[in-house]
Amino acid sequence: MARLPILVTARRAAFALLVLATVAGLLWLAAATLAVGGHDWLDVALLACFAVTLPWAVIGFWNAVIGLLVMRFSADPVAAVFPAAAARVDAPVVASVAILVCIRNEPPAHVLRNLAPLLEGLERAGVGDRMHAYILSDTTDAAIAREEDGLFGRLADAWRKRIAVTYRRRADNTGFKAGNIREFCERHGAAHDIAIVLDADSVMPASAVLRLVSVMQSTPTLGILQALVVGLPVTSAFARIFQFGMRLGMRSYTIGSAWWQADCGPYWGHNAALRLAPFMAHCHLPPLPDGSHVLSHDQIEAVLMRRAGYEVRVLPEEDLGWEENPPTLVEFIRRDLRWCHGNMQYWRFLALPGLKLVSRVQLLLAILMFLGSPAWIGILLLGTIGAARAPHDFVDPAYGGALLVVFLVMWFAPKIATIIDVLLRPAARAAYGGSARLLASVAGETVFFILLSPIQWFAHTLLLVRLPFGMQVGWAAQQRHEHTVPLARALLRFWPQTLLGLASIAVLAVHNPAALPVASLIAGGLALAVPLAVISAAPLAGRLMLRLGLGRLPEETAPPDTLRALLLPALARTPDA
Repeated sequence: MARLPILVTARRAAFALLVLATVAGLLWLAAATLAVGGHDWLDVALLACFAVTLPWAVIGFWNAVIGLLVMRFSADPVAAVFPAAAARVDAPVVASVAILVCIRNEPPAHVLRNLAPLLEGLERAGVGDRMHAYILSDTTDAAIAREEDGLFGRLADAWRKRIAVTYRRRADNTGFKAGNIREFCERHGAAHDIAIVLDADSVMPASAVLRLVSVMQSTPTLGILQALVVGLPVTSAFARIFQFGMRLGMRSYTIGSAWWQADCGPYWGHNAALRLAPFMAHCHLPPLPDGSHVLSHDQIEAVLMRRAGYEVRVLPEEDLGWEENPPTLVEFIRRDLRWCHGNMQYWRFLALPGLKLVSRVQLLLAILMFLGSPAWIGILLLGTIGAARAPHDFVDPAYGGALLVVFLVMWFAPKIATIIDVLLRPAARAAYGGSARLLASVAGETVFFILLSPIQWFAHTLLLVRLPFGMQVGWAAQQRHEHTVPLARALLRFWPQTLLGLASIAVLAVHNPAALPVASLIAGGLALAVPLAVISAAPLAGRLMLRLGLGRLPEETAPPDTLRALLLPALARTPDA
């Protein structure tokens, strides 16, 4: 055990050197690209913007490279980055486990649909006496509250002699989800050892709960254990292609990051296990000095748990649970802005006494993830000005071409790593519908990702400009059901993106058409924001993708029993592989 800290320190030092060296190399290449005629204020501003975008891209690249190496050359990739994951999955449950389902203005029947298979699975496993399900409601809609009272009251009665079920609703949602869980801790936390935290859209099989509990029981120093969460099979075109891309990049990225983060891992706020005693003692989040509450509470709770001396780990296995992703671009951006606002609150915690160095770096990176968005928009604006001002000597084409290729490879590295791993495994290829379907889906997702990214960047930028003037995002209920996006709504929501994208394209079309292909990597997505929002929400697009097997997930090829019980339309319509 004494060797582990030395090994982890060596890994972190090596990773830091790789990241710093790569950032330096890319900045040198960018400076050489802009060196035609010397560097003026515009070049310096472009370099500064580019530098802000680099941390996430470079870290993602090296996470992917390391993750691929671990996946390909380790007999047990999960144990290679988290040795305690080898704990017996059939160990008896001796801990008292609270299952926390946090909801707010959600259709109660939908919540019950997701929860029922878990309760039934736990009963079949014979651990019902060790489990207690809590449905923690922050619902403010009176009609939904009445429906909750009736449905969850009947649920508690039906399960009374098998698994305890408690429903409660707060009068207000002070502190948002963190306040909801804090209220549970104050009332019931002392009665339990471990909490499994679920969102309203979380679907977790009983086997996953038992897996998390087994690892927690075998590792007393483990404070938070985060499970990998993958997308639920859906018919929405937007959600299908988005979560297919997430699935491609998630495992290599997570294994790579776990290799160097080790005991300073992530917490995503749901589909995770918490050791309640230290969580209650060390992870309370009081209001911020301005009276507001932390929106993105999870990573702060993770660094506080680590500060208290407890490990925070991620378990990078793909069968531990699912979540529902936003079905439309409008809903996706709405959720993204809440995360952006929440991450911007992290600056208040950077100097918190006692935090581990890795924890401070994680908070800083969480901030930079969204500060990179205005940097990308700045690159588009400044690059358009520079290319229009000096059509023939703005950039060195040799250096610029090399920079573009290198950066694109780094940008897509997490997905490339998983694609390589899947293509080299016959069973994995078959699970994704075969090589042809997989590669066709990859091609479509690549175009989608290039279009989606600048739309996100612009939305983040608008929010960041407004935050100093009192803009508040809040925590509104998410529309999880599939629905269309009318053209008028898309225009109202995305006209600023469209205007900027078309303006950049028009300027370059007049002054420097040769720059359009590169500029379109950003401007193209902005210009097409409205049709992307409308088409990706159209039922016909989703049905067509499903019929062709595009965006197929392994769960669609061989649905687990937990998902079969949900009677998902995407599984009912899935064609044979």
